[in-house]
Amino acid sequence: MKFLAAISVSLLLGSLGFVSLFQKAATVDVSATVSDNNTAADVIRFKLDPSKSTFICHANRAGIAYFKGRSHRVAVKDFDGEASMSLDSVSPASLTMTIRSASLEETDPIFTPQEKGTINGELNKIVLETAKYPEITFKSTDITGSLKNGAFDVKVTGDITLHGITRRVTIPATVTVNGDTFEAKGNFSLNRKRFGVNATEAFHGFVKVRHVLKFEFDIIGQRV
Repeated sequence: MKFLAAISVSLLLGSLGFVSLFQKAATVDVSATVSDNNTAADVIRFKLDPSKSTFICHANRAGIAYFKGRSHRVAVKDFDGEASMSLDSVSPASLTMTIRSASLEETDPIFTPQEKGTINGELNKIVLETAKYPEITFKSTDITGSLKNGAFDVKVTGDITLHGITRRVTIPATVTVNGDTFEAKGNFSLNRKRFGVNATEAFHGFVKVRHVLKFEFDIIGQRV
């Protein structure tokens, strides 16, 4: 009987030990889950708002044409996308953007409404070929930088697809967050020839510009 009692006590103690180990394991798993959730919660998403943003392409003149070589100020009117970031660190962060090619239009007040109509027609039909390439996209692959004086100075590296050709680019920007509002400001340049975008000399060269296009942006997003 004493032998049986000893076995029973051993089994009971063993069971209690197993329960204790299980409880510890469960506690560790829960803590890990909470930690993961907290990390995910630190990343904030912002939906880009084209109605509050400005995105301009400066196409400087090249030669003398019908418009006497005047430069162009082409605005991106319609796009969507999302930025995500932590308020405490540059990483993790990401940016995606999709631009409707047909939304690009001449905005320089130097041109008359009739001239703007002609320029926009050439942009759509000949330069960007928007029926064939309706979208211009950007997707970040890496974002680096630092926090200075309440703003992030960053370099956004990613893939831009323009006119059916994808190239890797790096865009410098200054990013700030004020309440639920995200803002990214900066400028960069692209060589249109690398994307197969040709200026046209049709209609006396309304869209006749240099190879390097300069972009400036002030992008606003709202927290989602």
